[in-house]
Amino acid sequence: MNELGLTRMVKVEIVVRGDDVEAVRDLLHAAGVSGWTSLSGVSGFGHHGNHEGRLLFNERAGLVLLITVLPPDRAAPVVTGLRTLLDQRPGVMFVGETWVSRPDYFRAD
Repeated sequence: MNELGLTRMVKVEIVVRGDDVEAVRDLLHAAGVSGWTSLSGVSGFGHHGNHEGRLLFNERAGLVLLITVLPPDRAAPVVTGLRTLLDQRPGVMFVGETWVSRPDYFRAD
């Protein structure tokens, strides 16, 4: 991908209950993550059964997907913190390699 002018980064995707979003955001912020995207109303099927994507009463009642991208050398504390958080709460985390065209967007100052 370097031949395309892209830079390798780490993408972390976290699916948690709406009640747990603030804890995830606090962790990301404390780890120096430069930003994230949050998508509410996520649906799916897993260990806790079927989850509908519609919001019944408020955003805290459903599932939320948070996506962040960060430099590889900053991934370990984020992943470690999220693993600790998810040991105590329902949710999943996906970590993978991604390539970006604007690496400066993903580096905290």
